[in-house]
Amino acid sequence: MPNKKVFVSGCYDLLHSGHVEFFREASSYGDLYVGIGSDATILDYKHHKTVYSERERLFMVKSIRYVKDAFINRGHGIMDFIPTVEELRPDIFVVNEDGSNEDKRRFCTERGIEYVVLQRRPSEGLAARSSTDLKKSESSIPTRLDLAGTWIDQPYVSCLAPGWAVTVSLEPTFEVSERCGLSTSTRNAIRKIWPYQLPNMDPEMLAKLVFCFENDPERSDGVISGAQDAIGICVPGLARHYYDQRFWPVKIETCSDERVLSWLEEHLCLIPMFPRRPGCSVVEGKDITLPKVQALAKAADDCWHAILDMDIDRFAATYRASFEAQVAMFPGMVNPTSCGGDVPDGSSSHIQKDTAGIADGLSGRPSEKSSGVPSEKSSGVPSEKFSGVPSEKSSGVHSEKSSGVPSEKSSDVHSGKSSDVHSGVHSEGAFLPTVQEYIDKYSRMPGVLAWKMPGAGGGGYLVLVCTSRHTFPDGAIEITVRRGGM
Repeated sequence: MPNKKVFVSGCYDLLHSGHVEFFREASSYGDLYVGIGSDATILDYKHHKTVYSERERLFMVKSIRYVKDAFINRGHGIMDFIPTVEELRPDIFVVNEDGSNEDKRRFCTERGIEYVVLQRRPSEGLAARSSTDLKKSESSIPTRLDLAGTWIDQPYVSCLAPGWAVTVSLEPTFEVSERCGLSTSTRNAIRKIWPYQLPNMDPEMLAKLVFCFENDPERSDGVISGAQDAIGICVPGLARHYYDQRFWPVKIETCSDERVLSWLEEHLCLIPMFPRRPGCSVVEGKDITLPKVQALAKAADDCWHAILDMDIDRFAATYRASFEAQVAMFPGMVNPTSCGGDVPDGSSSHIQKDTAGIADGLSGRPSEKSSGVPSEKSSGVPSEKFSGVPSEKSSGVHSEKSSGVPSEKSSDVHSGKSSDVHSGVHSEGAFLPTVQEYIDKYSRMPGVLAWKMPGAGGGGYLVLVCTSRHTFPDGAIEITVRRGGM
């Protein structure tokens, strides 16, 4: 009787002992075949070039004695292995615990393929290795998470009403994806000057130096990045900065109270989505009015005090209120446009655009009934109380293209159950869920109190406020707030 066919898939760009051990364990189930992400897929999905070309990676993987054969995957995106699997017809699909998700599990179930999840563990006597750890070791430049009020750091917003932006500096304890809303452009600018760590100097002066460097007068695109990015990265702990018609804040206040910072770590987590696509616009279609800016400013001020008081219910309500106010002014945060037309957030030239019916499969209910932001039925707080923006006027788009700003009719109560996510997988490629579909899924999970995207939106991460670390959804990234020092 022939051995069973076993399949695994990955990038294997920084090949290390952890990969070899994974191959060894997977090969115990039968003859091992490996699908390798192409250079084009990695560049498109992760927005960075590979260290080793696909031909080099194929050569290295094929040379490992546990591997019977290896191929370059011909598909695209996170499900690039689909054409390989359909041609190979394996009996078993093996993933490590970090790479497991419901889309893969469903894909295997539909095709009668056994789905096996292995724990990540080193071979006896060797140190644990991961590609993420290897990449992290290259640089300790922090990143930042905006919690409330951002967009107010742009004068064309604060000219209507001044207000605070609230940010927290994060240790790079995870691989920071490009175009993800965590100020990666500012972080990359910093790395041009200081590749490995920030210099030991006054944080506010350092932030101003970074801001001036990134916004060189010769900058060709004419865009001036918001100061909150540089401040959020360079100023340790929790910070708020007050903007009033100028690019640099009038004042900066900080909090380094260990109780407060630990409390934030206990309640905040990141959900990876997909990078914001090149060419998409989150500012096209903006609608900036005095009431909406005032709502943003109020939400940020209320959010700061809720954090200092370590009041989880107020924090969740004001955190959501800030997101609602942002989206009311910039609907493109949830529904970015490209070439002047609305596009699905996860779309690209090689991914099918027809997403009809995907939202229903992902959210478990018709999309027109769900904005992704539950009303007062689920939070106990009417949305108007904090945003000051009538929801029916906030987006001007159909509910299928939801702005993320709730109405009283936009959502049922939290079901306490998360529906599985359908990615709309087809043999020709894979659909990527939209921002709204991510919101729809995670907003209904038990323990999730609030949600928003960091930065300008359009993709990247969904940042959740949860009752505790114990209620973080599977696959969530825990944060580590950067304390003082380098």
